[in-house]
Amino acid sequence: MIYRHIESADDIVKSFAVMRELRPQIEDANIYRERVQRQQRDGYRLLGVWQDDELSGLAGYRHLENLIYGRFTYIDDLVVRQSHQRSRLGEGLIEQVRMLAKADGRAMLVLDTGLANSLAQRFYFRNGLLARGLHFGQQLEEAGA
Repeated sequence: MIYRHIESADDIVKSFAVMRELRPQIEDANIYRERVQRQQRDGYRLLGVWQDDELSGLAGYRHLENLIYGRFTYIDDLVVRQSHQRSRLGEGLIEQVRMLAKADGRAMLVLDTGLANSLAQRFYFRNGLLARGLHFGQQLEEAGA
């Protein structure tokens, strides 16, 4: 397995098919590229994992700081191609982000998942991530891109 950050516009577009398995509401590769590039300006990193020369999974994350956790790393996106699930690639992506967070002096690794997503919850528990609360949100207006 090869882990590498995806940074160029071309590589972002090439990662679209994998991310679309997690975010099917994003229907256009250029809209995806624009969103990733905007987020990159705010510290978002996109880590890819390749197996047999094929991009097989992604972890989108950012290093943040707040009053609850102090300096922490938040995983926004974690996806492994459906054809590669159960291959431990998701585990490897979490471990890679965990190592990057530790190297940057982060005190906590945080992510959110849907309440109904029991398979993901079991996966996160197995990987040392414990439920610490509920995430609340409210749609304020229709967002553009």
